[in-house]
Amino acid sequence: MPEQKIPATVITGFLGAGKTTLIRYLLQNAGGRKIALIINEFGDLGVDGGILTGCGIETCREDDVVELNNGCICCTVADDFIPTMTKLLERDRRPDHIIIETSGLALPQPLVAAFNWPEVKTRVTVDGVITVIDAAAVAAGRFADDEAKVAAQRAADTSLDHDNPLEELFEDQIRAADLIVLNKADLIDRDTLEKVRQETAAATARTVKTITAENGRLPADVLLGLAAGTETRIAERKSHHEQEHEAGEAHDHDEFESFVAAAGPIADPARFVAGLKALIGEHDILRLKGFADVPGKAMRLVVQAVGQRIETYFDRPWAAGETRQTRLVVIGLHDGLDAAARVAIEARIAGLASGSDSVEAAE
Repeated sequence: MPEQKIPATVITGFLGAGKTTLIRYLLQNAGGRKIALIINEFGDLGVDGGILTGCGIETCREDDVVELNNGCICCTVADDFIPTMTKLLERDRRPDHIIIETSGLALPQPLVAAFNWPEVKTRVTVDGVITVIDAAAVAAGRFADDEAKVAAQRAADTSLDHDNPLEELFEDQIRAADLIVLNKADLIDRDTLEKVRQETAAATARTVKTITAENGRLPADVLLGLAAGTETRIAERKSHHEQEHEAGEAHDHDEFESFVAAAGPIADPARFVAGLKALIGEHDILRLKGFADVPGKAMRLVVQAVGQRIETYFDRPWAAGETRQTRLVVIGLHDGLDAAARVAIEARIAGLASGSDSVEAAE
């Protein structure tokens, strides 16, 4: 009798949508399932993996988490993803379910198509693609075109090309979905949430089940067991970039940049956060995430920002022998994070940590 295929869930969504938070809650309420994780970071600091392995439960064991830091997972399928899956399947401890968290800049389509490779096809099936959306950010127009603004610009300049790569990526992730999660629904009112739901539905010709969540809190039985077999359908869900490939155009993510900013201990966490809000606005930073050292606290401080909305919490004690340090991944558009901007941002974060930098702009 052939071995039953292991179900795999691909969790995608734009920068800061809440994918890691959703996965962490899922693992804490996995109902005894043995879950393996594959995490694709954007940047050099393993923040998402660190948050998940630090949650202190059996399903978050360090050897169950594999991080792929060599680039966007949709661009490194052959070099990184397939070998990682093969090694995972050869382990003695066979997982009940595999969860793959893509980078916020990844295209789900080529990743899902990789499940048709001979090394994987007979042993794993895609249980479903779950696209997580920051409903509050979309409502604010952070990751979608402002139609009124574009119309005004077009009236002034008929030659305007207003194609937005962020909008295309947003739509691509929706097109690939078997389930859409409108996360952070508690941050907007009911009418606004309904507008976001309609905007999301308009991004795909298919009818996709859509649910809401607050802080990624959804039962495992809602997210797992979709039995979609998405690898057999993904060819019908082409992304903008795949259509460009057919026309001979290359796919890259050169419009985005990231780097790691290091700083000393945080003298005043509240003042530090206020300063970060000002800094994010000044440099139009899309995403900021990492860990901070707060003197007098035994636990490390997790810092996660989407636009100027910043979340902080202490997640676990610093491990024995672990260097206490403050390190943040900064992600933004290529044009806004040139060499001069990086130097300025790093210096500002260091100053905010020590308390020597002014935060008047945030106040």
